[in-house]
Amino acid sequence: MNAFSFYNPVKLIFGKGKLEALKKEMPQYGKKVLVVYGGGSIKRNGLYDEVMETLNEAGMEIFELGGVEPNPRISTARKGAEICKQEGIDVLLAVGGGSVIDCTKLIACAAKYEGDAWDLVVRKAIPVDALPFGTVLTLAATGSEMNSGSVITNEETQEKYGWGSPLSFPKFSILDATYTKSVPSDQTVYGIVDMMSHVFEQYFNNATNTPVQDRMCEGVLAAIIETAPKLMEDLESYEHRETILFAGTMGLNNFLQMGYRGDWATHNIEHAVSAVYDIPHAGGLAILFPRWMRHNIGVNPERFAQLAIRVFGVDPEGKSAEEAGLEGIERLVEFWTSLGAPTNLADYKIDDSQLDTIVEKTMVNGEFGNFTKLNTEDVKKILVESL
Repeated sequence: MNAFSFYNPVKLIFGKGKLEALKKEMPQYGKKVLVVYGGGSIKRNGLYDEVMETLNEAGMEIFELGGVEPNPRISTARKGAEICKQEGIDVLLAVGGGSVIDCTKLIACAAKYEGDAWDLVVRKAIPVDALPFGTVLTLAATGSEMNSGSVITNEETQEKYGWGSPLSFPKFSILDATYTKSVPSDQTVYGIVDMMSHVFEQYFNNATNTPVQDRMCEGVLAAIIETAPKLMEDLESYEHRETILFAGTMGLNNFLQMGYRGDWATHNIEHAVSAVYDIPHAGGLAILFPRWMRHNIGVNPERFAQLAIRVFGVDPEGKSAEEAGLEGIERLVEFWTSLGAPTNLADYKIDDSQLDTIVEKTMVNGEFGNFTKLNTEDVKKILVESL
């Protein structure tokens, strides 16, 4: 494995009834709080009222920013940063899924920056200060509750990029699976695809001597594969929700990627697709990832075969590494399809009319990928196969 440094300062507060921790955690950072949330699901399921009551009991002065989009937009983050500056906000609280948390991360940093928030996303400027923030998670998917990464869309320029800073880690995150029980089936499936994709991105790396990391990745994937069908049959099962919730956090809190750099090429392509078409991020990943796998299986067939055998139960007897790996990819597609994930870009009414635009946006920084480099021809081929 490669030499590495590990840092994750997030206080994870996990389990039933842990919303009460807001009373202890929030006052540590001040009195004025901006509560950031999405399209209203927390009002329908009662979490909004519980959060507001708890914050009031903690003596907090509450300000609100609702309406954060599934692909969070720079305009919303700008609005939040302006509220923070005008009202002298001390601390933020993200109540929602990864999109809400991603937006809150940018608001926290932009509130302490005099320029445009987009500067931070495109790395024109580096954050030097940020407001503290906590999270109350409502969707198992992105792992944003325990990492410093964020993905933001500029709706005017049709750009979507990931960014992050040591200043954009949450101070704390409260995870109670009770608040994920009302998530509908399609969003549940998207969350499962997203967290599995995060593990795949890390699993495909070029480091050697990573048996511990490999088994950790494989263990998380196996737990998801075992639990997901049960959850889809009983969406209100606390036990299954709890398992998937924890898997999503472990999928992208940096624990699985000690000692190597993951690939992340598929995410880069998907960001370009959803920047142009505004489709669900995980829906795009479900379509693109198997195509990326097939396109690159020749880079290291043994790696794909190991995944196929250990995670998807492929019998390697009489098969080459590539044959076993391809069978594993087919089993992945079958698994995601059985849950209800999309299989082609056509499922979102996407054709080849904007293909060149997507390729151009994908290649804006040149060749990319850490498992293997992709060029313009590679990206176009993967996209064509995905139509």
